[in-house]
Amino acid sequence: MLIGKFVPINSIIHRLDARMKIVSLIFLLVAVISTSTVYGYAAIIMVLTVIIWLSKLSLFAVLSPIRRLWLFFIVIFFMNAFFFSSDNPLFSWWIISFSGEGIRQGIKVVFNVCVVMILGNVLTLSTSPIDMTNALSSLLTPLKLLRVPVEDVAMIINIAIQFVPTILEESNMIRKAQTARGAHFESRKLREKALSFLPLLIPIFISSFRRADELSLAMEARGYRNAKRRTKKAGVPFRVLDVTAVAACFVICIIQIYI
Repeated sequence: MLIGKFVPINSIIHRLDARMKIVSLIFLLVAVISTSTVYGYAAIIMVLTVIIWLSKLSLFAVLSPIRRLWLFFIVIFFMNAFFFSSDNPLFSWWIISFSGEGIRQGIKVVFNVCVVMILGNVLTLSTSPIDMTNALSSLLTPLKLLRVPVEDVAMIINIAIQFVPTILEESNMIRKAQTARGAHFESRKLREKALSFLPLLIPIFISSFRRADELSLAMEARGYRNAKRRTKKAGVPFRVLDVTAVAACFVICIIQIYI
């Protein structure tokens, strides 16, 4: 399962308005960052479980970003555990300060990053590219007062998000092709492992630029010139379900801040 690829399923999360999903995501991110107690973490896990259950997405698809970046989380944990300043360190030498506070800080940071990645993945998995673009354009409308090209910015952000699964898929294919040609990506020596990734990075960059060029030609062939002149379908009014979802996320955010 590729990260960020839209999965069409008939679920409550999929039927929510994309604008309300983005606003709800912002409230939940604030709630996650504000969490500092065990009860707060338990509440966040419960909310996350309910969201995944309502989305009807497979647990494997939702947790795929964490599975791919497990080494990154280990590095984050040890960076906080060994370099977090504390008045009562268990072990201290030079700039290294190993302490219980550092361990707790490492667990907190890893937990927050994991939850943020899962929530963002649920958003992209449950929202079509067109709805995402229209939602971003609508939410960024106030920036027009500052002469910001809102439509172009929304299109750029959406294309960047949608290119992530495509690049991952191509990188896997290139990796398999290079492995068949004798490349060794599993070397235990750091220098050899870094050098082995050069035959992988260069084709990925070339493929990305080629796809960008093909996309620009396709957009021009379809008459895309200026986002401001594009016509849009009539806006869909907010439903009771959308307002309820935002209100629930707002209440969760307020409770987490005051807890």
